[in-house]
Amino acid sequence: MKTIVVSGGAGFIGSHLIEALLGQGHVVVCLDNFFTGSKRNILPFMNHPNFEFIRHDVVVPILLEADQIYHLACPASPVHYQNNPIKTLKTSVLGTLNMLGIAKRVKARILLASTSEVYGDPEVHPQTESYYGNVNPVGPRACYDEGKRAAETLVVGYRDYNRVNVAIARIFNTYGPRMLPNDGRVVSNFICQVLKGENLTVYGDGSQTRSFCYVSDLVDGLVRLMESNDSGPMNLGNPHEVTIIELAQRILQMIPHTGSVIIFKDLPQDDPMRRKPDIGLAKKVLGWEPKVSLDRGLGATIDYFRNELGRVDV
Repeated sequence: MKTIVVSGGAGFIGSHLIEALLGQGHVVVCLDNFFTGSKRNILPFMNHPNFEFIRHDVVVPILLEADQIYHLACPASPVHYQNNPIKTLKTSVLGTLNMLGIAKRVKARILLASTSEVYGDPEVHPQTESYYGNVNPVGPRACYDEGKRAAETLVVGYRDYNRVNVAIARIFNTYGPRMLPNDGRVVSNFICQVLKGENLTVYGDGSQTRSFCYVSDLVDGLVRLMESNDSGPMNLGNPHEVTIIELAQRILQMIPHTGSVIIFKDLPQDDPMRRKPDIGLAKKVLGWEPKVSLDRGLGATIDYFRNELGRVDV
C-alpha cells in the first residue's frame, strides 16, 4: 500500500486514475480547486476509507506526505485554458514547482501529465519523443503549450540537479465518461451536439487528424509509467489516426435520427493539422498499447452523455 497524491484528481482523467489506484489498495489524496474538475467525479470515493480530498490550488504551496505524486492539475481544453491564460501558465509552472518541492522533500516519485501539445502543429509525423515541436510562443494556445514545455523543463531540472525521481507522460487526445459537456474537445462537442439535435460543427474542412485514446487505456499507461524506472518523456496515446470528418460521420451513424447535419466553420489559429503518437517507446519499456477500439470507446462515451444530458433535462 502506497500513499499517492493526485493533483487535479476531480478532473476527467484524474478521477479515473483515482478509481484505479483505490482499486489497487492504495491510499489516495486528491487535490483539486474545481476550476475544471467536478465534485460529482469524486463523490463515489468520499466514503472510501483510503480516500482523502483537499480543496486546494496547486499554485499555492502545500505540505504533504506521499510515496508517489501524479501531477495532473491544469485545464486541458482550449475553452478552459484560454479563458484565463495567465492562470493556466501559473498552474503549469508554479503548480509543477510546488509538486516537485513535495517530491524532493519526501523523496517521492512524481509523474507530470504533459501533453502532445508540446509538439504544436507538428512538421514530423508521427510524433516521436525526440521531436522538439513547432509551437507558436505568442499564439492563443501558447499558455498551455509553453506552460507544459516549461513544466517538463522543471521536471528534468529537478531530476538532474536535485536527484528527484521523475516521469513525464506526453498525453495525446483522450476521451471517455466524465468529460465535461462544454469543454470544447471534439469528441464531447460532437456527441453533445448530436444528442441535442443540433448541427455538428467541424472546423476547417475536416481533413485534420487526431488519434483518440480511451481513458482506461491511458490510465493503464500512466500507472505503468509510474511503476517503471523510466523518466520519459514518453508518449501515451492511441496511434490509430482518424480525420475529424470521419469522426463526425461515425458519431452521426452511432446516434441516428436526430436531424443533425455537419456544418463547417473556419479553422482556429494554430490548430494542429495532424496528430499521431509514435508509441514505440511505451511498447518497449512498459509493454503498453491501447486495447479499446474507437467504436467501443465512443459507444461508452455516448451512453455517458446520454445519461448526463437527460439528467439536466436537455
